[in-house]
Amino acid sequence: MNKTPIFGTVVSRNVATSRLIKIHVNKGKTIAQTITDRTDYAGNPLKTRQGELVTGYQCDPRTVDTEFFMAKKEYFRITGRTQKRDVLAYHLRQSFKPGEITPEEANRLGHEFALRFTKGRHAFIVATHIDKAHIHNHIVFNSTNLDCDRKFVDHWFSALSAQRINDFICIENGYSVIDEPKLPKGHYGTWLGGKKEPSARDLLKQIIDKALEQNPASFEDFIRLLEAEKCEFKRSRRSVRLPGKKGFLRLEGLGDDYTEDAIKERIAGLRSAPKRNKADADATAPQQTSTSRPQRRFSLLIDVQNSIKAQNSPGYERWSKVFNLKQAAKTLLFLQDNGLDDIEKLAEAAQKAKDGFNAIQTQIQTADARLREIALLQKHIGAYVKTKDVYAEYKRHKFSKKFYAENEKAINDCKAAKAFFDEQKLAKLPTINSLKQEYAALVADKKKLYATQSPARNFMQEILMAQQNVRMLLDYRDSEQGRASDREQR
Repeated sequence: MNKTPIFGTVVSRNVATSRLIKIHVNKGKTIAQTITDRTDYAGNPLKTRQGELVTGYQCDPRTVDTEFFMAKKEYFRITGRTQKRDVLAYHLRQSFKPGEITPEEANRLGHEFALRFTKGRHAFIVATHIDKAHIHNHIVFNSTNLDCDRKFVDHWFSALSAQRINDFICIENGYSVIDEPKLPKGHYGTWLGGKKEPSARDLLKQIIDKALEQNPASFEDFIRLLEAEKCEFKRSRRSVRLPGKKGFLRLEGLGDDYTEDAIKERIAGLRSAPKRNKADADATAPQQTSTSRPQRRFSLLIDVQNSIKAQNSPGYERWSKVFNLKQAAKTLLFLQDNGLDDIEKLAEAAQKAKDGFNAIQTQIQTADARLREIALLQKHIGAYVKTKDVYAEYKRHKFSKKFYAENEKAINDCKAAKAFFDEQKLAKLPTINSLKQEYAALVADKKKLYATQSPARNFMQEILMAQQNVRMLLDYRDSEQGRASDREQR
């Protein structure tokens, strides 16, 4: 299936998506209320299949507003820094063309995008909305990092960085990207100088870098990738014409890193890619998180035989076959490194990886449940301590209607607290200090679990991907043997 994700600064004929949005304190509201409003909108159960399509990283989607708020209080405690127009969180939107992706797959891509864009340093939620014709993600991430000592830096190239990361993820996962993205009006557009567009040379450099990121096997394959981007290559002059342009641009005119010899050296692995701006580097460099997560070593093989794009594009078919050979070799290395030399061992290891990851998830969910219980206990105990004297006075007034009218909120808060205590069947109320200590211990345990969660998830994804690749390779081998047998019988 040909899936075309569209992110942020990119606009297509079918869908328009917005740029990175800063979330400040809303007028007349507190920090906590502002965060709650935005996360509640993202996690709307009517749009997310009753919350099934809401996932979180380093936070629980059900208590994300509280966790974001507590992180900011911890940030102030550690640094003592405050800002007049503080950015509480950031909101990203990611849209997909109608009918070309499932909600679950869209959520997975949104999670992968957010993880790379934040480099795993900020908690976030991904909410996939299915109320419109086009499936789209709302990603809200905390401006405060996980260590609560720094803030996210929204640099001028954030929009471009987001676009390139999204395109890179699409290519990495075998999905197509928009052929002719329009430029944004926001951060990247501002950097370009209002209505100015990047020069033809800059655009050609970007196309060349994008083609080389796909690891062409030869210079001829590189030229085919350029042609797939609707560029025309003139061999006699070593020049390229961009789509929709009249003149050709010589490779030598792009600088020493883009001559034909330099490109051949980059293909052969003898030369590294040129240093680019921070946004480009963020988009393609391996993203290191606080747990030193390794970059994915290989990807799923492409089903060339059933690929509509391969049937319509001989160039894509040739590229995908070369891509499959490389991924098959990487899969084999992964199996050898992990001592998985037969199907049974691979199946057992895959199941063990899934069980291990699920166990970590269960422990995190158990800790989250207890954290919510403690938060409710603290809330009701605090309310009870503040209102018990008022309620006692209310009883002394023999439940006077006039006294109730004057102290309605305090009396109702006390009643709610008592009802909660009765429901919990508490023989004795715990102290606030004991609850704070338990809460801090659970948060510390949860942080340790999160440190193991990411490596466990990554290994599980790797081994499941290897298992799928092995199945496809065996099916391909069996089908080739079957065709050879048919030819012999004829």
